[in-house]
Amino acid sequence: MMDAYRTGAFPMAEGRNAAQLGLPIHWYRPDPRAVLPIRPELVGLDRGVHVSRRLMRTVRSGRFHVTTDRAFERVIHGCALPRRETESGSSETWIDDRILNAFLLLHEAGHAHSIEAWRESDNGELRLVGGVYGLAVGGVFCGESMFSLPEQGGTDASKVCLVHLITHCTRLGFSIIDTQFVNPHLEQFGVVEIPLDSYLEVLEQVKDEQISWRDLEPM
Repeated sequence: MMDAYRTGAFPMAEGRNAAQLGLPIHWYRPDPRAVLPIRPELVGLDRGVHVSRRLMRTVRSGRFHVTTDRAFERVIHGCALPRRETESGSSETWIDDRILNAFLLLHEAGHAHSIEAWRESDNGELRLVGGVYGLAVGGVFCGESMFSLPEQGGTDASKVCLVHLITHCTRLGFSIIDTQFVNPHLEQFGVVEIPLDSYLEVLEQVKDEQISWRDLEPM
């Protein structure tokens, strides 16, 4: 899996039950490639990622308690749930048991990470209402998927997690966040499409960087 990501490839299954149905996992290297440029000069840009003032107010409001790597398995399970409404128009997920289990092993090995958003319930317990997870490949963070539970108070939870991910990756020294594809959810953050060759050039430059993941700093 790590070797594939180091060549710019990533897997997608044909639905949540693809493994049980004996369906193959497909590997993709889209051209162009969508990225959030933390260091825009590496991809020939003058402007990098940005966050709206409205969303920053939500981030700083204290509505969510945000953590990292506290509930990786729960986050990936949340991302694997069918979606009632998605920007792609499909409710199906591309995360099957093979991909899920592979990422659990990558997390145990210190390569895959999650950002979690929690809300306090009436009894004072924290409940997970959103999250994002991905894979660190040297100086590239490959963002895989995110989810939120609006019906449990998680409106904007995935966006808040993405803001924390962008800020955290910037502090740690990552160069880009690979989002693979563009969707309306990401456009507000300054996602851009670059030629696959440009993405691979950046990946080649930074794939061997040693970046130590650590806990979030206050925002």
